[in-house]
Amino acid sequence: MNLHLPDTIFSALRKTPDEFVSEMRVTAAVKWYEMQLVSQAKAAEIAGLSRHDFLLALSRFNVSPFQTTPEELQKEIERD
Repeated sequence: MNLHLPDTIFSALRKTPDEFVSEMRVTAAVKWYEMQLVSQAKAAEIAGLSRHDFLLALSRFNVSPFQTTPEELQKEIERD
């Protein structure tokens, strides 16, 4: 897959093209995980990270690693 971006964005963000693409992958994976479109394992794969490093990325973006809502958690507790 090829993605054509203006050269000016790399200097504006102070990133090399490879660093920029890597950051785009991580950002997309974090957002898709946050939106519950992909699992944590799949998001880590998309990001090109280990599961541990993906959890660190979630922290960097202030995204919870838990996809359970408080209501769902309460139901789980009541069920047991």
